[in-house]
Amino acid sequence: MSYFMVDIESDGPIPGDFSMVCFGAVLVNEELDTNFYGKLKPISEKFNPEALAVSGFSREETMQFDDPKEVMLAFEEWIRDNTKGRPIFISDNNGFDWMFICWYFHHFTGKNPFGYSSRRLSDLYCGLEKDTFAQWKHLRKSEHTHHPVDDARGNAEVLLYMKKEMGLKIGLK
Repeated sequence: MSYFMVDIESDGPIPGDFSMVCFGAVLVNEELDTNFYGKLKPISEKFNPEALAVSGFSREETMQFDDPKEVMLAFEEWIRDNTKGRPIFISDNNGFDWMFICWYFHHFTGKNPFGYSSRRLSDLYCGLEKDTFAQWKHLRKSEHTHHPVDDARGNAEVLLYMKKEMGLKIGLK
């Protein structure tokens, strides 16, 4: 199995009514040097200025981004090219990140290469610590910048830490 740490930025709380602005994915391996970055043109007239501001882009800038279908097709190909076994989606907040990625894959390509499930980094950490309130973000090496590749890389660093230092049994291919 190959694990892909994913992070997204959006201009609102849900896909369809709002848009995924950009996303990043990092193949979780020792090097963390294989990544994907996509910027997507809005799919809706609706947007929340405060949510959009997190991404650092203006609405005008996002209107110049790439066609969402083309981005999702390129992401699907990148996943296929970088997977050994089954691809596994993991993120900091998979309730949010997964919702957008899954919706965009099904809406624009008709299928999701990750299947129907995902993993949440925080839950793995809390399970290892046996504490549902355990905090892990201090374990990131990379700065949390809200650039989705940076943030995915920082989260992948935590997953590698959990494997090496905490004994998480996880096969990374």
